[in-house]
Parts: sequence; structure tokens; C-alpha cells
Amino acid sequence: MEESGGVFPPSGVNGLFIGEYQHTMDSKGRLFIPARFREGLGEKFVITKGLDRCLFLYSAHEWEIMEKKLRKLPMAKADARAFVRLFFSGAAELELDKQGRILIPAPLREYAKLEKDVVVLGVSSRVEIWSLSEWQRYSSSAAEDYEQIAEKIVDLDIDF
Repeated sequence: MEESGGVFPPSGVNGLFIGEYQHTMDSKGRLFIPARFREGLGEKFVITKGLDRCLFLYSAHEWEIMEKKLRKLPMAKADARAFVRLFFSGAAELELDKQGRILIPAPLREYAKLEKDVVVLGVSSRVEIWSLSEWQRYSSSAAEDYEQIAEKIVDLDIDF
């Protein structure tokens, strides 16, 4: 599938990842990463289980920031332990091949229900990888509640 979206330089505005791209994953689990995201991810980066059945890709720098935040969670709380275990145990360090592709580990492909048609999203400090069908389901559901979601997060000091 062709890349679509994105009008900003590599890695988006101010080094942030933005845009939505549709690609096809091959039978070996290799996925093309949009050129706009490659520079921001760097030579080596980390992939792990995301939320909502997607995968998160972090540059080495962003992974370090996330790791420091998660290290501060109270390990006496079962939910914190469970989240940290799943987040880190599912992680893998990746590199791009000469064609700009990554090989997504089989357990992560299974977790995110990735088969052939895939969506790669820029989401601020990370890249997300979704099954096309899961992304369509999620985004149509979230779009219906977009204004209500905005009202709920207004307390986070975000002006629109």
C-alpha cells in the first residue's frame, strides 16, 4: 500500500511523530516503516506491547524516558507489577534492514492481531502499529466520542 499523510519533515514537527500510513506486512512478519519515522527512531529502537491491542515503537531516547517513569511505579501494587512485566517482557530491540523494514517478533504480531494490512501511526513521542481492521474498529468508535473525550481531558490543562 502507498504511504499517505504527513506534510512535515522527518519525524514531524519538533521531532514528534505524526501521520497515518497504510502498509502491507509480508508473510515473514516484515513491515516497511515510513521514511518520515525512520530518522526519529534512530538506528536501534524498541518495540513492545502497546495498549488497545497495538504495538508501540520507541526511539532509544524515548524508551529510556519511559523506563525511568515505570521504574518509579510502586512495586507493592499488583497492577503496577503486572503492567511492568507485560510491557518489558514483550519488548525487543529492533533495527531497520536495508529496505527500511523491521521484523516484528511473532508473539507481538499475535498480540496485535497483525496479519497483512497494517497501519503505522505517529503518536507524538512514539509510533504505533495496528492491524488495519483493529485500527478501523478503534478509530471509528473513538471518533464517535471525540468531543466527550475532549471534555474529559480538559482538566489536564489542554486548550483546544
